[in-house]
Amino acid sequence: MSHSGFDHLSRAALAALLPELLLCGQLIDRSGLPHAIAAFGRDGMTAIAIEEWQLASPVYTRRMQRALGFVGDDVATIFKGLQLDIGAPPQFMDFRFRVEDRDHGEFWLDHCGALMDVEPMGEDFVVAMCHTIEDPTFDATALATNAHARIRPIHRPPRRPADRHPMCAWTVTIDPANAAPPAPRNAELVAASAAAGIELGAIDTDDEGRADYRGPLLSDLRFADFSKSALVRIADEVCLQHHLLTLGFMIAVRSRLGADAASASAADTASGGACGVAAVTGGGNAAGGPSEGGGAMRLGRKHFTGIAGISSERIRAALGLGADPAALAEVLRLHPAWNPLPYTGVEITQTSDAVLLRIPHRSDAVADRAWPAMIDPDHLAPLDAMARGVNPRFVTRVVATDAHGWTVEMALAPQPFREATEVTLTRYSTGASFTFTDRGIPLPLTVL
Repeated sequence: MSHSGFDHLSRAALAALLPELLLCGQLIDRSGLPHAIAAFGRDGMTAIAIEEWQLASPVYTRRMQRALGFVGDDVATIFKGLQLDIGAPPQFMDFRFRVEDRDHGEFWLDHCGALMDVEPMGEDFVVAMCHTIEDPTFDATALATNAHARIRPIHRPPRRPADRHPMCAWTVTIDPANAAPPAPRNAELVAASAAAGIELGAIDTDDEGRADYRGPLLSDLRFADFSKSALVRIADEVCLQHHLLTLGFMIAVRSRLGADAASASAADTASGGACGVAAVTGGGNAAGGPSEGGGAMRLGRKHFTGIAGISSERIRAALGLGADPAALAEVLRLHPAWNPLPYTGVEITQTSDAVLLRIPHRSDAVADRAWPAMIDPDHLAPLDAMARGVNPRFVTRVVATDAHGWTVEMALAPQPFREATEVTLTRYSTGASFTFTDRGIPLPLTVL
């Protein structure tokens, strides 16, 4: 098995961490879209949200199906994919399912954290999310399983009455008469990325616990039932979902700016990986590291800063870690920004009173222009936010740089720092403080 940043965790710790990784993936939008609204207005933000999910979700849905052995073309397969999708983190986006037969089913949301976030913003934002965004993005997720699948509303917000439950309900129908839609603009860029094609370690089928998701659809996924080997692979796949969604977000942003992204630099092309993604998400410098990248890169860094801090905070709390350098080193090892390790190539070491993070100039993540490509020795705000999610006294400074990469030290300062505005903006989501509960043994959902 290829090395994973999650290998050292116990099976119980991995089971506790996985819902957090899924939820942090959903909060990526809460981090990025406020800045998209500021730059492009509500309509522009809506268009970006549609494009990022359309580009990313079919890629990562198919990856998870292959990893856990539930490749298929029926409604139950679509529902299984939703249970392992950062767009539908368990309980926060409380999907409930009914399977009528292989081609027909329904789902509804007993709780929708995303709706809780936007209802206070007014009906226009609710319609943008629950109508304009959901229609094409739900279909994009279903089409990853079957090109003839369609998801259509039974009812959805704005809620009438205001406390209506379930919050929304949808039908899923597979019909050969449904013509397969054309691929979204720029779909090939994410599909051809290094993140889309990277190979991760196989699941050890002899490991104790469930090694796959073959068999019946379950009412809930109880991650504690999976083997440690399976949980490691799921965690790495979920982190790839974060990166793929970010690639989609940046492609959508740059295409609307007309960007400094018209072409990749020769250094990007030579660095390997997904040259097509690099061409849209920005050029690099002669060492293969990120350039300033104009407005799109500035927006991307704000996006990264907000989710970096909230993710650290939630990982630390979920595992009951402290606030010292040892806790920070552990959070960094598990942070979605740095996983899977074969994709990012980062190195994390702990000294007696600090943590060192080594970021290579060349990696698949840098070639893709994912999160590691958004920082450099002159732009450390996401790293500061990440560290201060563990302890507000941490400060980051560059201690070494060479032809192969650069190293930052994260150490405690005498006084705490004020929270970054980008983190505060992300915190408006109810997901930032959401608490998971134990729902007991899940039930198989058989055809009625």
